[in-house]
Amino acid sequence: MPLTLAVEFIEPGVRLITLQRPQALNALTTQLLGELADELNAAQADPDTRAVVLAGSRKAFAAGADIKEMGERNLVGILNDPRQASWQTITHFNKPLIAAVNGFALGGGCELAMHADIIIASEDARFGQPEINLGIMPGAGGTQRLLRAVGKSMAMQMVLTGDPIDARQAQRAGLVSEVTQPELTVERALQIAHNIAGKAPLAVRLAKEALLKAMDTDLASGLRFERHAFTVLAGSRDRDEGIRAFQEKRTPTFIGE
Repeated sequence: MPLTLAVEFIEPGVRLITLQRPQALNALTTQLLGELADELNAAQADPDTRAVVLAGSRKAFAAGADIKEMGERNLVGILNDPRQASWQTITHFNKPLIAAVNGFALGGGCELAMHADIIIASEDARFGQPEINLGIMPGAGGTQRLLRAVGKSMAMQMVLTGDPIDARQAQRAGLVSEVTQPELTVERALQIAHNIAGKAPLAVRLAKEALLKAMDTDLASGLRFERHAFTVLAGSRDRDEGIRAFQEKRTPTFIGE
């Protein structure tokens, strides 16, 4: 079967992954999710990749799960769904992941966007969890991540009605960080990725982990982790380089050590 992704290396340090099933609005098949998991594993193992941008087409980031594929799975098929391993890989990707969302991000597409650390949305983007209209519910983190992102009331409304929200609503609710013109979405996401790629990799990794800890732990535990990570970084060469560069009024050169 043809590949469902395109991968570009944007120097320095940025990898762009583009979903490529435009005829199906980038619906998330088992193959696509598996290829995405493989690419993220490769990016995580590559020291030259410091940030990843994930994009779809101008019409759709991803319009959800592949309904035909889903309909062929019974209870046992869902229990043994091979896509769960792919979702776990995406969840545990430890480098910055930025979603550039144009058009539809619905169902699994919205869940995929919410796996990103930063979401940049075009003015025509639409976010939703319409699974209720099929007699089902979100199953790849939609209920959990959406509530943490937008709060109880909006999450309830989106999940229980299936109605999407537009990019400006998503920004006001805290789901996305910036809204751009459609033709600039990927460019803006790449700019942010390039900015992050210039920072100290160890500091970026631990800062991301600390921020994610805040979502699923109590404040005291989160503060302990933050202080531990802060202390660990005191022993890094990049920390010394950052302080020297500041004192010498120059741009630091970070090496990831």
